[in-house]
Parts: sequence; C-alpha cells; structure tokens
Amino acid sequence: MSGEGKVVCVTGGSGYIASWLIKFLLQRAYTVKATVRNPNDLKKTAHLLALEGAKERLHLLKADLLEEGSFDAAVDGCEAVFHTASPVSLQANADPQAELVDPAVKGTLNVLRSCAKVPSIKRVIITSSFASLPYNGKTLAPDVVVDETWFSDPAVCAEQKLWYQPGKTLAEQAAWEFAKNKKMDFVTIHPVFVLGPLLQPTINSSIEILFNLINGGAQEYPDAYYRSIDVRDVAYAHIQALEIPSASGRYCLIESDFHFSEVMKIVQQHYPTLHLPKNCRCDSGLNYLTKYGVSKEKAKTLGIDFIPLEVSLKDTIESLKEKGFLSI
Repeated sequence: MSGEGKVVCVTGGSGYIASWLIKFLLQRAYTVKATVRNPNDLKKTAHLLALEGAKERLHLLKADLLEEGSFDAAVDGCEAVFHTASPVSLQANADPQAELVDPAVKGTLNVLRSCAKVPSIKRVIITSSFASLPYNGKTLAPDVVVDETWFSDPAVCAEQKLWYQPGKTLAEQAAWEFAKNKKMDFVTIHPVFVLGPLLQPTINSSIEILFNLINGGAQEYPDAYYRSIDVRDVAYAHIQALEIPSASGRYCLIESDFHFSEVMKIVQQHYPTLHLPKNCRCDSGLNYLTKYGVSKEKAKTLGIDFIPLEVSLKDTIESLKEKGFLSI
C-alpha cells in the first residue's frame, strides 16, 4: 500500500491503459485525480467509478488537451503526473497534422506547463509509444536490435505515409526539451501494440487490430510482425517508473514478437470454432512491421514479470466475449 496519503494525476483517464493504471493506483491506496473530457458522461466513466476504492479516492476532472490551463486544477497538489492522454489512430482520416500531430504535441506541452506550476510534483511519466523509436531511415533487419537510444524521424515517417508516428515523436521531443529547460524529473514509456482485457466499454485502436482478425470477417492476415505487450504490464511499468527512485529516461515495453500467422495459430489452438483468416495479405498497410529485434534490457530494471502472449490473447478474447463483442 505504498501510495497511502499520496495524490497523483492521470490524464486521459477513460482510456485503455489509463483505466488499468487507475485501477492499480487505487489498489495501492493512491488518491487519483483523473482527467476526462466530460466527467458526467457515464458511458465513458462508469467503469472507473466502479473500481474498488474509487468512491473514496478517485476524483474525475474535466480537461481538454488543446485548452491552455485546463489541467491546472488536476495536477495541483499532486506529487506525480501520468500523462496518457493522446489521440491514437494508425491512420489519419483527412488532416494528419490536425488529427494526430497537434493534439499530441500541443496537448503534451499543455500538461507539462501545468505541471511546471506545481512544486509538489516530483516526477512526470508520459505514455509515449514504440512508434517514436525505429522509423528513422536506418535499416531494420532481423539482426538489428532497436533500443531506447533510437528516435524516429518525422520526415522519414511522412515519406512512408506513417501519420501516427510523427505525432508521438514530435510530442516526445518537445516534452524532453521542456523538461530539460524546467529541470523536471521526467520518464517516458514506449509500449508496442497493447492487448489484454478491457476495462472500458469500447474497443480501442490497438485491440481493434486483433478484433478485426478474429471476428469472422477477415479473409487474410497481414504479412507483418505483431509486437505486443499486455496492458496490465504497461500499467504496472508506469507505477514502477514512479516508485523506483532511479527510474529515468525512456523504456521500451515488449513481450512478444510474432508474425501474424503465428498469432492466428495460437488463437486457433484455444478457440477452434473461431473463423480465422488462413491466407497472408502482402499489402495490408502494416508492411512496415518487419522482422527486427527490440531490447528488453532496460524494461527489466522496472521489475516486470511479463505476461506471455498466449495468456494475453486468451484474456483479451474472454474480455471481448464478456462485453458482447464476440460470440463463440
């Protein structure tokens, strides 16, 4: 119960990772101030209010990434801030700059400006993405290992028509510059595709990739590699990044790296009645997910005992069944 008497803030509180983070923080007796766009929208907040300890120690506050100063009240009096709020979409509909880049960059700086006003804040942990690491023009091959020293290049991403990656990269770069100038204790977390059970009532972008392959409608799976990490491990990593005094810098989070064909085999073994795609599609839009290595060495210093992909897949599917998205 290491969080007793401590107040922390979680931005984007109704999201997939944030919901699990709030659940674990409440279990550790932290008082949590969580920001959402509309605290009165029970469709987005009921699952948070139902968490054990929420009645006593969870406070929902309204904030908007693009509204200057809207996070001031949420971070006031906190000793740590977890910034998870950011647009998540692998494809922009019409205007990548307005849809993905601006909310990521401006929103992150907005939150950090609020944090800089509060002397009690000892550390800020930002949920970035693995997307901000490998896309820089370097050759990605099976013998290459990507680690925390890599940074994606927004220009290279644009050339490859990868629109989510520049937003995460530019937001992180802006955040590091801001933190350096303000001498702010700052950590970034970089998960690959996140899966695992859902607390929120909707299917988020990272789960949607898997769901679209197992719901019976897909004829083909991507010719690509599915790098994955369980949402519970991601949430736990955030807390460890706060509670371990020596934690610093960037942390890649990955448990498994399998071709989508192998992922389908694992699912079929446990759910033989599911109608899964049998053929490989070469032009899936995920062809940039090629075979290369990702270092786990730094992540191990957070003390994570990674949940195996097989367990994560089963728990994800059971969660989708429970919430009525899948009928098996």
